[in-house]
Amino acid sequence: MEVASNRRTSPSLPWRTRIAISVLSTVTAASQRRDFTVNRTFLNFFNLKAPPNPKPINGVKTSDVTVDPSRNLWCRIFVPTQISSSENLPVIIFFHGGGFVYLNADTKAYDAVCRRFARKIPAFVVSVNYRLAPEHRYPAQYDDGFDVLKFLDENKSQALPENADLSSCFLAGDSAGANLAHHVAKRASESDFQKLKVTGMVAIQPFFGGEERTEPEKRLSLLVSIERTDWLWKAFLPQGEGADRDHEAINVSGPRATDISGLERFPATMVVVGGFDALQEWQRRYYNWLKNSGKEAYLVEYPNMIHAFYIFPELPEAGQLISHVRDFVNKHKST
Repeated sequence: MEVASNRRTSPSLPWRTRIAISVLSTVTAASQRRDFTVNRTFLNFFNLKAPPNPKPINGVKTSDVTVDPSRNLWCRIFVPTQISSSENLPVIIFFHGGGFVYLNADTKAYDAVCRRFARKIPAFVVSVNYRLAPEHRYPAQYDDGFDVLKFLDENKSQALPENADLSSCFLAGDSAGANLAHHVAKRASESDFQKLKVTGMVAIQPFFGGEERTEPEKRLSLLVSIERTDWLWKAFLPQGEGADRDHEAINVSGPRATDISGLERFPATMVVVGGFDALQEWQRRYYNWLKNSGKEAYLVEYPNMIHAFYIFPELPEAGQLISHVRDFVNKHKST
């Protein structure tokens, strides 16, 4: 579903959403230092977290599984409890957003998002708590994401119920998490697993960029601005290597893009774009690049939505997104 980009600069949002965006923007800006480090103590004070809960809440129970304690790599498992144990369900490996610098798998907003995915698709959701920049720069996040795939392939019984179908595995993420999902999907399509098969990817408003300043970037600044994304990329990229925003990790479809046309196992991809997202031009370029590379890709646009709209359940489009993801998963799962 493709629609023309929105030319306005101010979306219509409920007051509750506007207040939340204002608080989030203020906190993140206050945490950023000029030397591209971040005040973690300050951030942790505002990072509301949800503990794992073995008792079902709204039909979903959760548990945390350690993948590698030496780097604090773990994931939260979301199990829908209103489904028969004899019914095989797909597995969604989810990577949270936050510009590679902020938030965690147990942040309340992401715990809630993953619960909705698990219950409404339904599916087993594995939310990855990857390492954050600038303490851990590129490619640490991609390494963590791929290593979770290997862990699940080799240790399914330790992490997932018997009826979890690893042959119907989907990578999903929002913002930086969608960037991460793309790079993990590329690695996965070049690798051999025993049981795991990545059959689809859901890239929700992926965090991409480049040296060029696009028209939406210059026009829109709600939650995502040029100043903020520039800071995040500098905190993410390796130091001392002269890397810029056309790095292949950032501008995936740009002048230094990796050729994926020969990767036969690269998964079908759903790309979600918001009409008030400053990053929308990069996301559309990504979709077109996938198509031009011979990959199966779908573009789903929400013309009146901002970046990260899906974490605000009061927005009707947040529910619509889950319906779109459910349809995509049902179409591309193996069984």
